[in-house]
Amino acid sequence: MASFNKVILMGNLTRDPEIRYTPKGTAVTDIGLAVSRKYKLDTGEEREEVCFVTIEVWGRQAETAGQYLTKGSPAFVEGELKYDSWTNKEGKKESRLKVRADRIQFLGRPRNAEFGEAGGTGGGSEKPARPASKPAASAPQNDSGPDEVPIEEDDIPF
Repeated sequence: MASFNKVILMGNLTRDPEIRYTPKGTAVTDIGLAVSRKYKLDTGEEREEVCFVTIEVWGRQAETAGQYLTKGSPAFVEGELKYDSWTNKEGKKESRLKVRADRIQFLGRPRNAEFGEAGGTGGGSEKPARPASKPAASAPQNDSGPDEVPIEEDDIPF
């Protein structure tokens, strides 16, 4: 029997990631992702349908997601479907499908939280989506600096 399990999603986070650690020290987080679809009815009325998906992220990607993503952040996720089942406190069996992420690509910031300006898509958060970039170092003023290496035409790889 042939089998293929691949999921590709793009949407916005519904909440800030909360990182947990297994007893062995491996990072894990569940990310809520809202994926929407807009369409028109025969009457011309526009509708939007939103699907909320739980994304399970492990290891270094979980730590990075917790560091850089916030509620509203756009993200591209590649992964596979995973079936979870458990018995709740009342003894009733429950189950759900979630996506186990193989790769997450951060698509931008929901807001420029450092300056309080809107930018990108989605809602805001007090936590900046990325750490502030360091200002570029100024170039040495003289030609005898130790960092300068003359480039010969033969050094160019193309």
